Amino acid sequence: MLWKRLLDLRDYRDLSQKDVADVLGISRQTYSLWELGIKIIPLKHLNTLCNFYDVSMDYVLNLSNKKNYKNIMQIKELDRIEIGKRLKTIRDNNNLSFRTLAIELNTTPSTIHAYEHGKTLILTAFAYQICKKYKISLDWLCGKLKENGEKQK
Repeated sequence: MLWKRLLDLRDYRDLSQKDVADVLGISRQTYSLWELGIKIIPLKHLNTLCNFYDVSMDYVLNLSNKKNYKNIMQIKELDRIEIGKRLKTIRDNNNLSFRTLAIELNTTPSTIHAYEHGKTLILTAFAYQICKKYKISLDWLCGKLKENGEKQK
């Protein structure tokens, strides 16, 4: 994934890594690892960051060059149940079994099942792979857009 936009957004606002880390309630070192692309930012922190900068998740993860969508909602906390329903919609629309999607993501069918039933929040890396492959908006997947129509470069 391309993380340059994390740095660009921070620089545009003339903020330090510590400033952004404080907004997210994490250490500067943790934020630095995300900005350098060494670690992947968890979806809950990505959501908070996008709300703070008023940009789309798709933009930050370089899934789109559009900074924001007109109908995007700022959601304080992501809803695992809603994300699970949307993940199931993607799987159903593409005629994918739990096993097939699990193989594509290099995980287990039980992990996919846990995501779809809202037991666990999907990992950012898996969400990114799904959005990229199936041309889905991450903002839509995370419930920030009602329709998936606004997407991709």
